[in-house]
Amino acid sequence: MKKMRFGIDIDGTVTSPATFVPFLNESFQLNISFEDVVQYEFYPLVNVSNEEFDKWFMENEARIYTASPLAEGANIVLEKWAKQHELIFISARGEGMLDLTKEWFNNNGISFDHIELIGSHHKIAAAKKNKVDIFFEDKHDNAVMLHEELGIPVILFDTPYNRKPIPKGVIRVTTWNEAYEWVEEWLHSPFNK
Repeated sequence: MKKMRFGIDIDGTVTSPATFVPFLNESFQLNISFEDVVQYEFYPLVNVSNEEFDKWFMENEARIYTASPLAEGANIVLEKWAKQHELIFISARGEGMLDLTKEWFNNNGISFDHIELIGSHHKIAAAKKNKVDIFFEDKHDNAVMLHEELGIPVILFDTPYNRKPIPKGVIRVTTWNEAYEWVEEWLHSPFNK
């Protein structure tokens, strides 16, 4: 089996997709559950203007990322793959969060070959530059665009906010173990030899 380059999103993929819910509830006096987050943007959930929310997010970003719980099973699966493949994390976080992000990875026992914080959800250029063979994502439109633009499989971690239809090359999974099983089968298929 040849060594592959795995492109991996961080927030909602390696971290729990429910990370933001307690922060939103506390800061905006809400009582929402993760199942209430049915779209990627938080604006419709909060009772403040988009500008006020953006300001709140900037002020709380570091605290939220530091406290982000690990997605269940992510560390175990990623550790297995780290022994055989390159793990390239590509995130919409801003570059200013790099030290904090690396510290979180180290504290959670996540190996990485490279972390690229691009400050935008437009990950195609970074995925191309890093020559990834497969991508792991939680944002629906990113998953679809990465697959269609790069012609690679994209593992989409199921959440209430990404349940729109997906093309054949986007594979919806509910757990890291399920992702592991699909990827291992794909890695051992004849075209990857």
